[in-house]
Amino acid sequence: MPNILHQTPIGVARIREEDGFITSVKVMDHCDEEQTTTPLLKMAAQQLDEYFTGERQVFDLPIKQPGSSFQQEVWQCLLKIGYGKTISYLQQSKMMNNPLAIRAIASSNGRNDLAIIVPCHRVIGSDGSLTGYAGGLWRKKWLLEHEAKVLGIGQTKLF
Repeated sequence: MPNILHQTPIGVARIREEDGFITSVKVMDHCDEEQTTTPLLKMAAQQLDEYFTGERQVFDLPIKQPGSSFQQEVWQCLLKIGYGKTISYLQQSKMMNNPLAIRAIASSNGRNDLAIIVPCHRVIGSDGSLTGYAGGLWRKKWLLEHEAKVLGIGQTKLF
């Protein structure tokens, strides 16, 4: 599976492609995998750069990740959260008309393989706390502060 390693302000992004779709973006401290780049991977890296410089708020890439129909619904819901905004897991469950599925929704958010592009970092605890982020809470905090700064607001706004 082709992949590219791309340096970002929050670590090395390993971006993977399969069958013409971006299937994974994982940000980590370091990565030593071999790279096999493609035009789509280069486009994804460029769009990440634009996100980090504040020029891009919405990604325009073909994306696909394996998951159950419930997980797909959860991830589609994440794409509706506006740049620089946050929602709670409870709010996400209500948006999905499934208020009793908070834990399942949180679990599915944690299985999102398309970090930043599918913005699970915009979901926070009902009390405003930063909870659960596979890339580390410091990265979640950085991403939320970055978006607030780009928008010129003191902090991210609730949805």
